[in-house]
Amino acid sequence: MAAVTEQQVINALKPVEDPELHQSLVDLDMIKNVTIEGGLVRFMVQLTTPACPLKAVIQEDCEKAVMQLDGVDKVQIEWGAQVRRTTGAGEQPSGPMLEQVKNVILVASGKGGVGKSTVAVNLAVALSQDGARVGLLDADIYGPSIPIMMGVNKKPRSDDGKKILPVKAHNIDLMSIGFFVTPDQAMVWRGPILNGTIVQFLRDVKWGDLDYLVVDLPPGTGDVQLSISQQLKVTGAVLVTTPQDVALADVVRGKAMFDQVRIPTLGIIENMSYFIGDDGKKYEIFGTGGGNRAAEQLGVPYLGEIPLVPAIRAGGDAGKPILVSEPDSVVAESFRRVARGLAGRVSVQAMGTAGAPKRKTFSRVFS
Repeated sequence: MAAVTEQQVINALKPVEDPELHQSLVDLDMIKNVTIEGGLVRFMVQLTTPACPLKAVIQEDCEKAVMQLDGVDKVQIEWGAQVRRTTGAGEQPSGPMLEQVKNVILVASGKGGVGKSTVAVNLAVALSQDGARVGLLDADIYGPSIPIMMGVNKKPRSDDGKKILPVKAHNIDLMSIGFFVTPDQAMVWRGPILNGTIVQFLRDVKWGDLDYLVVDLPPGTGDVQLSISQQLKVTGAVLVTTPQDVALADVVRGKAMFDQVRIPTLGIIENMSYFIGDDGKKYEIFGTGGGNRAAEQLGVPYLGEIPLVPAIRAGGDAGKPILVSEPDSVVAESFRRVARGLAGRVSVQAMGTAGAPKRKTFSRVFS
């Protein structure tokens, strides 16, 4: 029996598609380093994100395809990842301000009190734990909470007198106005000062090479959101809501704003979906299904639901996100599923941004 060749392996893998991109792994140049030793075939699958939500599906499809070749007894797959850069939807006159950041993800909500910052923190931690290089920008100037939730409170420094170095916590690069002001200092700033602060955080912070920069926006549709959309080439936005039907109107407004500035809505996350009591029962104290219904009505992906448990609050107060304090918990796994689904949507967005239409200009939309 003739030995299996590298080309035969490649040909066998050619029909195997990335389940989200719906393109051949071979055509996407995701198959690397094919080696053959007798009946053993080894190769690498280079994923588009280390947080790939369908890694198990890809593995099963690849193994099945190669095992059909005569002479193959065993398949070994090595995993790699190269996050693709999104060209983005934002528009900035002098070019991109964050050239080393591959993807900028905005975390937004139509109103306060839905746990948006908690979601932003844990999404960032989940992506980092999966192997991505992640930054987290606290753009909620009036109510900065990232320093407390990430358990760090020190003033950033500069090694060259020009660029500010991010603060590091839980393997994530952080920046927040909370690092520069005292807890009792009120941020009574008008729009131009807010805009200038956001620009400085984007232009003067040494973010370095990041796969994802997660931006925790303030609630609503105000000046900070507009500054971000004007100054950055943004991959897309995530909307955080709660299960009540009354929250739908806020989600609609949030998506409408991003639609106007041509920033894609990557999906909706439902927070505080249910409470698990000491008796082990699930209590839907804020209703049920509002996030899913909003996603269906707006025609955007539903990324999943996050339960409401005391450990989330305790971890936030202690500076230890639940993925750090209770990594094996049901809630931690919920955040992982949502983060991996988001990473998958970002990969799809990155593959489809070439030739995307430019967004409307700031003045045309909001004048």
